[in-house]
Amino acid sequence: MRALRLPDWKSEPELVEVDEPTPGPGQVVVKIGGAGACHSDLHLMHDFEAGAVPWNPPFTLGHENAGWVHALGDGVTGLTVGQPVAVYGPWGCGNCERCRVGAESYCENVAEAPVPGGGGGLGLDGGMAEYMLVPYARLVVPLPDGLDPVQAAPLTDAGLTPYHAIRRSWSKLGPTSTAVVIGVGGLGHVGVQILKATTATRVIAVDTRAEALKLGEECGADLTMLSGADTAQEIRRATGGRGADVVLDFVGVDTTLALGAAAARTVGDLTIVGIGGGTLPVSYFSVPYEVSIQTTYWGSRPELIEVLDLGARGLVRPKASTFSLEEAVGAYRKMRDGTLEGRAVVVP
Repeated sequence: MRALRLPDWKSEPELVEVDEPTPGPGQVVVKIGGAGACHSDLHLMHDFEAGAVPWNPPFTLGHENAGWVHALGDGVTGLTVGQPVAVYGPWGCGNCERCRVGAESYCENVAEAPVPGGGGGLGLDGGMAEYMLVPYARLVVPLPDGLDPVQAAPLTDAGLTPYHAIRRSWSKLGPTSTAVVIGVGGLGHVGVQILKATTATRVIAVDTRAEALKLGEECGADLTMLSGADTAQEIRRATGGRGADVVLDFVGVDTTLALGAAAARTVGDLTIVGIGGGTLPVSYFSVPYEVSIQTTYWGSRPELIEVLDLGARGLVRPKASTFSLEEAVGAYRKMRDGTLEGRAVVVP
């Protein structure tokens, strides 16, 4: 079968022929209907070096995956061949306290995981191929009626990641609150939709690009702002001087982290989702009182089920363009150049 593989760190992916996978006991082979191209893949291609993470190339790219059950290994129950499914992306040990509640992104026994701190498309073969081997049936989630694999694929990360970040702050997102989304890109535009679908908060979208702000408006943002030197003050003016109850930074560079800290309300949340490599110095007087600052990584398997349900009901729909496997490298180039709006989904 054909597969788009990363041959080495700091290299371009290559479309090659590989053997079709066969499931062992407890395993599932999924026929891929859609594999999302994620901005974090660009870091794999251009930024990471040996030792940056506890795994290395070569492997097949694609950690946002959905399709149909193609083959079942011995002992697998609850799934049927031909059933539409999504693949839960982070693969943990399955046995530690975090994994037992479905939060395998925070596995605390990574030595027993299929790949330490990774998963399919992150150290092991992912979904940018005709078929994908999933090492444990628990990582395969049936799709609800009304959601096809092309729509579902980006929800497994671009939906799940902002959903988890937002869900943990639900108690602060009541009708009188304000949430700020910094960066209305592949994850940020989905974050706007999730805020509007699951909370009563007022949403302010911030970006450096006018076209991104237009997308934010289309996704339901109540107010949009071009990012600049006075954006924090503009957010405070728009909130009666109080600031934002929740700030979600989908960029994560020095300037956006500083903006988030300056715009946050006392007792608010600043959640860093983007992996832009920035830093935020924190001292007693550098942020408003009782502002909680956290990073997040992906989300839990139960949360994925909830996200897929939102997708099936039409409440959360990532803006996506489809590409063939032959066009996948070009999709990554569009992403790198900033000319890709929303998400790219590769359809083998």
